[in-house]
Amino acid sequence: MLQAGDWAFVLDNFDYLLTGAAVTVGLTLTSLLLGFLLGFPAGAVEVYGEGIAQRIVSVSGVVLRGTPIVVIMLVLFFVVSISKSAFVTATVGLGLRSAAYQSQIFRGALQSVDEGQMEAARAVGMSRFEAIRHVVVPQALRRSMPGFQNEFTIVLKDTSIAFAIGLAELLTRGYDLFTQSGRSTAVLEVFVAISAVYFVLTFGTNRALDRLSEYYAIPSGESS
Repeated sequence: MLQAGDWAFVLDNFDYLLTGAAVTVGLTLTSLLLGFLLGFPAGAVEVYGEGIAQRIVSVSGVVLRGTPIVVIMLVLFFVVSISKSAFVTATVGLGLRSAAYQSQIFRGALQSVDEGQMEAARAVGMSRFEAIRHVVVPQALRRSMPGFQNEFTIVLKDTSIAFAIGLAELLTRGYDLFTQSGRSTAVLEVFVAISAVYFVLTFGTNRALDRLSEYYAIPSGESS
């Protein structure tokens, strides 16, 4: 049952939760950026590559998508120990996992561009690389916006898994609050507050990305 005294405790420490929310936002952005920098080239290799490079990218994606994110983080932090910083480790773990999913978003977007446009670009003298860069990629990026929006939401919520390696993000700070002596009754209130913060972050970001998606949407008739 929700209690007034516990709500007062949560409100008194809300700035502490917001500091964790700032870490969550920062972790989300850095992970998505890393995921994009690795995922877009990986998607392009899957579509236009061949041989060993294509196989390596494909197998790596399958492994990363099939491995729980908590396992990836624990291995990177405690086994491989890529960094003493939990933030850096969480960024790499989430970024690699996001790259595996973003590669599929971009792969689908690249394949959705009609083959005739590539042929037309080659017919006017563009090389294959120039045709991909100047004709296919701009359209693919715009078409990938809905999928990227979904990926943003997933990564934002997955940042809570960094709790496993001790990163003081939103969920970890909430845990710190209700495990204080005499505050075990505030568990529900703390989680309600945390859920509200996640909702505001997710809802606000999705609305902003909706606007961005509408702004960059390919007008009717621009592509086949």
